[in-house]
Amino acid sequence: MFIDSHCHLSFPELRANLPKVLAEMATARVDQAICICTTMEEFPAVSEIAAAHSQLWATVGVHPDNEDVHEPTVEELVTAAQHPKVVAIGETGLDYYRLNGRSIDEMEWQRERFRTHIRAARATAKPLVIHTRSSSADTLRLLREEVALGGSLGERPGVFHCFTETAEVAWAAVELGFYVSFSGILTFKNAQDLRDVAAALPMDRILIETDSPYLAPAPYRGKTNSPAYVPYVAKQLAELRALSLDEIAAQTSANCRRLFALP
Repeated sequence: MFIDSHCHLSFPELRANLPKVLAEMATARVDQAICICTTMEEFPAVSEIAAAHSQLWATVGVHPDNEDVHEPTVEELVTAAQHPKVVAIGETGLDYYRLNGRSIDEMEWQRERFRTHIRAARATAKPLVIHTRSSSADTLRLLREEVALGGSLGERPGVFHCFTETAEVAWAAVELGFYVSFSGILTFKNAQDLRDVAAALPMDRILIETDSPYLAPAPYRGKTNSPAYVPYVAKQLAELRALSLDEIAAQTSANCRRLFALP
């Protein structure tokens, strides 16, 4: 019924209790989940978890925040993406929220990493899972520049995950062909602006996710998140769109299957 389009089952908080997590997913009617990779060092664990469970899928990439990790080449990402359970490139993108005393100009290493992932996505014809925080202008600029340089990213360019930006950014992403994914933040009391965005976007461009083990939705805020909680995001979306929970489940799951070419 539901699909969690973004979770981190390889992180210790969830991997240590994986059988319980999977059982709770089944009880909550969460039929599939995408296990997101954040470093190349983590990829063997992510792909192993996905390979061991028919309802799980994987990505390959390096999160923009991660430093002192292996920096992949386009070729390395393309090779890893041949794994039969890998459905996307990422989590990638830009994050200027924690500059740690550096200027935005000094974050060129992040921008080069992002370009590498965009080129790998083009080479594999697999979608990008994009993280953008305090960096939306550059995120959109680099995507447009790479399209101008190398051509279209195809019919399934990717998703802006755990969206927290403005309506203008959301519509710019949709105009580029991207999907927009909402997490448990949608249920937070101080997230009315985000709820306004979620209420306005085309329903055929919306995904739901947990980003677990982080960002548990109300009523679990502050606790360890789990893919079993993605129905709470769907419930909030249903209220915003004046649709039934079944309708939200059907639409967001169809969107997710289309984007990631899931069975």
